[in-house]
Amino acid sequence: MSLTFHWFLPTYGDSRHVVGGGHGLPAGSASGQRPATLGYLTQIARAAEQLGFEGALTPTGAWCEDAWLTTAMLSQQTERLKFLVAFRPGFVSPTYAAQMAATYQRHSGGRLLLNVVTGGESHEQRAYGDFLGKAERYARTGEFLDIVRELWRGTEVTRHGTHLSVENARLERLPDPVPEVYFGGSSPAAGEVAARHSDVYLTWGEPPAQVRRKIEWIRELAAREGRTPRFGIRLHVISRDSSEAAWAEARRLLDGFTPEAIAAVQEGLGRSESEGQRRMLALHGGSPERLEVSPNLWAGIGLVRGGAGTALVGSHREVAARIEEYAALGIDEFVLSGHPHVEEAYWFGEGVLPLLAAKGLWRSPVEEGASGGRVQVPFAS
Repeated sequence: MSLTFHWFLPTYGDSRHVVGGGHGLPAGSASGQRPATLGYLTQIARAAEQLGFEGALTPTGAWCEDAWLTTAMLSQQTERLKFLVAFRPGFVSPTYAAQMAATYQRHSGGRLLLNVVTGGESHEQRAYGDFLGKAERYARTGEFLDIVRELWRGTEVTRHGTHLSVENARLERLPDPVPEVYFGGSSPAAGEVAARHSDVYLTWGEPPAQVRRKIEWIRELAAREGRTPRFGIRLHVISRDSSEAAWAEARRLLDGFTPEAIAAVQEGLGRSESEGQRRMLALHGGSPERLEVSPNLWAGIGLVRGGAGTALVGSHREVAARIEEYAALGIDEFVLSGHPHVEEAYWFGEGVLPLLAAKGLWRSPVEEGASGGRVQVPFAS
């Protein structure tokens, strides 16, 4: 067994803090905002590539740069790294999206992965001109992926669905390889779509017992469809040479969260329609007390950030042990991040990955490339 690790591209900017840029810190403290320029994102991407990460997740939303355009540019600054592009069905036609993916594969050397995000917040969807409710959005996502997958198989598609219709749609050139679809969601509607379409089902970083139940749920639904998806988990990480140093870093981040910031973020997240977000909020209840919700699993990030709100915190050996624990449940892929993203990539890549490699749980794709493996190189660099 070889686990797969992905890193994260903060296309909204980066710093040594989860929120803000460290304003008000005493002189002599490192701080400052790092804008999401192509130059800085290239630094992160190249670091992830050199350390042996398979790919990098790029988010989607009004608060960040467009994932398709940004990663297409970054693909020309890297050689091997894949890009897990988050996108929302319904903003473009399924035929056009299938064509975009095929073009991306040709010009990147086959390095596109797709993170399909249905969209959990109606107010944000409406800003993009999408006025469907949550249940209808999931139904549309299912129709969208039905059409896209047929097109990727080379089929001519005529489909008149509840939300999407195409006539005599086909691709002149097919993607090679077909991009894998990553999909997450904790609601019943999300489970149905995941069972039919996900190559990798993603969960946010809940405690192991909750993750086990999610895996069992999706496996059962997928089995009814005759499918066997893989499973991934989205986590932040704070890994250091000692447990004390890691928890000191977690406390430093927590000290940057003002009560006002926590209250404002929690008020907004409390109105979320997302079942996954509700589960994240339940881990900490909006309180900065008792944030270690499972051994080495810290819910502090979720006090001031929506979406993935937990981090693995500990020594390199402790973090490696927690990864082994999740792997034993059936998690194959780990999508990780840390603040700031260049430095934390090196802490994890140099501290944890060698421990997992020594146990036969991970093999660097860089080494596979050096020995004639499957590494793909872009047509231009």
